[in-house]
Amino acid sequence: MPGASTEPGIRPTDIFPKEIGVATTFSFELYPPRSAAAADALEVSLAHLVASGPEFISVTYGAGGTTTDRSLRVLQQLRAGGVDAMAHLTCVGSSYAEASAMIHEFLDAGITKFLALRGDPPAGAKEGEDFLGDLGSAGELVQLIHRIRAEKAQFVQPPLAGFPRGTRLAPQPKVTIAVAAFPNGHPRSRSVSQDLDTLLAKEAAGANLAITQLFFDPEDYLRFVDQARAAGITMRILPGIMPVLSAERLHRIVQLTGEKLPTELLRKLEAAGSPEAQFEVGVDHASSLSRALLNGGASGLHLYTFNQHPAVLRILRETGLYVPVKEYA
Repeated sequence: MPGASTEPGIRPTDIFPKEIGVATTFSFELYPPRSAAAADALEVSLAHLVASGPEFISVTYGAGGTTTDRSLRVLQQLRAGGVDAMAHLTCVGSSYAEASAMIHEFLDAGITKFLALRGDPPAGAKEGEDFLGDLGSAGELVQLIHRIRAEKAQFVQPPLAGFPRGTRLAPQPKVTIAVAAFPNGHPRSRSVSQDLDTLLAKEAAGANLAITQLFFDPEDYLRFVDQARAAGITMRILPGIMPVLSAERLHRIVQLTGEKLPTELLRKLEAAGSPEAQFEVGVDHASSLSRALLNGGASGLHLYTFNQHPAVLRILRETGLYVPVKEYA
């Protein structure tokens, strides 16, 4: 990836307890840039994020495919850099034909990882109004991805090393379809049981990975995973970690997600005297949370980057999941 120079890194994978048979990993989420200046800044951060060796990097997109072209460009850029790229898809505002066309476009570009989401109501719409389109749930979107993938050729013919015109027959890579999970309950959910039933239905539809919404207490995630396993959910559940680097961002996050306000974190952020001090508070909190999760058995971390690398890479260094080679010199 073009951009700032980076050092290759080492990722210890057996430092912490984890789910049996699953290596400890990390992954990132970013969003497509909205301007030329933002694209230039993302180039720099991508160079650092890619060099750290993530399991995958997911890329968001707007409801109804409003940023599909920009999202696809970033996804293709990640693939060109040797990174597994995960495309976000939502149900909001899409007909079956439109959703199918987007899935075909991503698959044809070599994308085999997806995050299937129901999606939030668009601006001005309310729950109960008709804004979803033809797909009524993330589970239906999961099934559609699998259906379209099954319609495509089941084998490919990649080049055969050492033979300029030679090819070999190989199976198409399997798709990974992630879905959202909510340790503290979905805003529309009436109970923990409903949340678990919904996640179980997504797995039954073909989802094979879950990524949680952010939370602030490790017990929220650890308790949720225990409840999910007791309910029969077997897919991997990655905790979503969002470094909160200002009091303003914390208030905004709580407003958007409905999470309970972490008063101690808010107090520390408000007491910090500068953006640099707030950065340290936010990174320390996220690092402590991440260590508790990994020690509690989480098989990895999924970090929300806000298209910036310093905070998330500091968290990974603090947890021991990523150590630049130069630190061993």
